[in-house]
Amino acid sequence: MKKLFSLFLTVFVFALSASAEVADPVKWTMDVKADSPQSGTITWTAVIEKGYHIYGFQQIADGPIATTIKPAPVEGLTLVGNITPSEEAASHFDPMFSLNISEWHGTVTFSQQYQLAEGVKGVTLHTTVTYMACTDKSCLAPKTVELSAPIGDSAAAAAADSVVEDSEKDSALINGSVSAGSEADSEWWQPVDTMASDEVPHHQLQSMWSLLIMGFIGGLLALLTPCVWPMIPMTLSFFLKKTKNRARSVGDALLYGFSIIVIFLVLGIAITLAFGAGKLNEIATSAVFNLIFFALLVVFAISFFGAFDIKLPAKWSNAVDSKAESTSGVLSIFFMAFTLVLVSFSCTGPIIGTLLVEAASNGSIIGPAVGMGGFALGLAVPFTLFAFFPSLLKEMPKSGGWMNSVKVVLGFIELILSLKFLSVADLAYGWRILDREVFVALWIVLFALLGMYLLGKLRFSHDSEQRHTSVGGFFMAVASFSFAVYLLPGLWGAPLKAISAFAPPLSTQDFNLYGGEFREFDDYDEGMRYAAEHSKPVLLDFSGYACVNCRKMEGAVFDTDDVRAIIDKDYVLIKLMVDDKTRLAKPYKVEENGKQVNINTVGDKWSYLQRHKFDINSQPYYVLLDNHGAPLAAPRVYDENVAAFVAWLKQGVEKKKKKSND
Repeated sequence: MKKLFSLFLTVFVFALSASAEVADPVKWTMDVKADSPQSGTITWTAVIEKGYHIYGFQQIADGPIATTIKPAPVEGLTLVGNITPSEEAASHFDPMFSLNISEWHGTVTFSQQYQLAEGVKGVTLHTTVTYMACTDKSCLAPKTVELSAPIGDSAAAAAADSVVEDSEKDSALINGSVSAGSEADSEWWQPVDTMASDEVPHHQLQSMWSLLIMGFIGGLLALLTPCVWPMIPMTLSFFLKKTKNRARSVGDALLYGFSIIVIFLVLGIAITLAFGAGKLNEIATSAVFNLIFFALLVVFAISFFGAFDIKLPAKWSNAVDSKAESTSGVLSIFFMAFTLVLVSFSCTGPIIGTLLVEAASNGSIIGPAVGMGGFALGLAVPFTLFAFFPSLLKEMPKSGGWMNSVKVVLGFIELILSLKFLSVADLAYGWRILDREVFVALWIVLFALLGMYLLGKLRFSHDSEQRHTSVGGFFMAVASFSFAVYLLPGLWGAPLKAISAFAPPLSTQDFNLYGGEFREFDDYDEGMRYAAEHSKPVLLDFSGYACVNCRKMEGAVFDTDDVRAIIDKDYVLIKLMVDDKTRLAKPYKVEENGKQVNINTVGDKWSYLQRHKFDINSQPYYVLLDNHGAPLAAPRVYDENVAAFVAWLKQGVEKKKKKSND
């Protein structure tokens, strides 16, 4: 209930500020105690919050991330012996991993002796600490912290460190790396030949076909609304009465349908020209845009339920209609088509809006035009068919109460889809007000209510009396109730592959009885360091919160046993969200194509990495890398062929073994 309250509070108050970041339950410090000018002891202290623990130094296969403390080599400094903990890690059987593991609780100190070379007055020692904090029931993502401390003369150490930092910074600028002073050290960021296959254009073609089909279905649905359906006999009767020549009437009707297509195509192209594909993708992941569109869909749904009517000013349609009457020939037909577009707006607006958002998320410059073309085609084809076969007009059901039922059903669909847009904003900014279980619970309720409406158990004020349930309504109700039942296990963490493209990721689920989450890194450099330390290849996953195909891949491919087993055993998974709106602690600029580009958010950083290193900016995008950041196989894109994905993963493992043996 608390999360539901937060959800509605966010909607009505329009709270756009991101929630505070979850505090780290482990605090690390580093200190140096000198026994003489040239020797002493280095200590690293971990203060672990009650209820949490970190794991021992030994990395166990298929086990949790071990704690590692890695001092960086420093000229003139020798580390003596091994790092010794103040207490041995407690060993026990962990049911979460089904393994015997060791762990530390409370406060633990790790120490190591050091020796400065003769003549060296002081240095600065930098240390990388990697660990994973867990409770008895769940784990946080593995984390890496950087610690440093002066050894010997602090002034001399500071001067030496300054020289090193300046050198690294200059090197980063020369190599075009993106670090504000830390990450660009590595070859991991260097551009590579991705061995691009013809899969990418194939994927883009698939996406265009999906948009076209989606638009066509949307056009057919719009045809059944009370705004459009009554206009079919009215419009075609006009054409048939206009001339005795049947061929001419058919030609005029074809021109009418073509005019509808042209109007919607021009609208789609105008949107693209106004914003551009990149801007459309940015808008599609914007919290403000998604919240506005969420609110619009809710308002449209309430309108479809009969609370009020949304109409364009009557003078607009009247003016266009009178223009059609006063003109003749092709121009009059075009104005009649334009009249249909205006009159039908109250019913088609939500469908068109949903379609345009999907096209924007696609990121293609022709996406909006393809989507609108499909919609117009679905709307125009019936007019043409009735023109060819006028006798079909007699077989058409008359306008009546059934059309209002269609409108209400569309209202439920709009309300269901609206949660997707709220979810995108919620995920991109990390608000955590619409976690997966809340999302699933709302869908269960809405599909159950839709089933009740189809059975006549839920009625709205403008609904006509329903004395019996139609056969079609009965089967639709069965489908709606069945889907609600299918969603129920999702409240406890079931995968729910059918809605993987819409629901928030499993990582947002607070209560999960099914397990099955991947251990993954959300930082490229941390993941690459871990992979190098454990000599494992990397599966790099460029994804996005607004990426529908990314969620489909996760549900259809990544959640299969074969793929999961290979990734868990042989790979380090790094998933980078290119639309993550979390602000960087230190924003910076990079030079790209002769222009200065601002890197302000985590998503900006990963998007630039994809463009800079792989010369592509589409999601999902999967790359297999070795520990030097070089590709092990041709990258893959959206393709739900599990067998092909497994073969690809095995190819990367074999290539990594071969490189290691060379």
